[in-house]
Amino acid sequence: MITEDKVTEIFCVIDEFCKNFDAEMDKNLLKGLPSPDGKCHRNRKGQLAASEIMTIIICYHFGSFANFKHYYLFYIRQHLSGYFPDAVSYNRFVELMPRVFFHINHLIIDFVPILFLL
Repeated sequence: MITEDKVTEIFCVIDEFCKNFDAEMDKNLLKGLPSPDGKCHRNRKGQLAASEIMTIIICYHFGSFANFKHYYLFYIRQHLSGYFPDAVSYNRFVELMPRVFFHINHLIIDFVPILFLL
């Protein structure tokens, strides 16, 4: 089982990574292009930040839970509810997971070479 202090530490590292990554992406991506269907689309923030979603996913891999659904429903939603007060339902969380796929790939690319040096 992963401790609450370790969850906080992982979140801080991931949150710092996400802030830097999003700033770099905003600087390099094209803005203001119309969508193919000609409609304006909203780009509002969700209840859970990308760093919170990534923290939940990464902490799952450090734990000893048999499956992700049990981990999310009984550990995140009950035991860590103070750390994730805006946690969404399990089905909604599974829908949000693909949003951080690009972030997690770059996190692995950035940190795995460093881990081999240690």
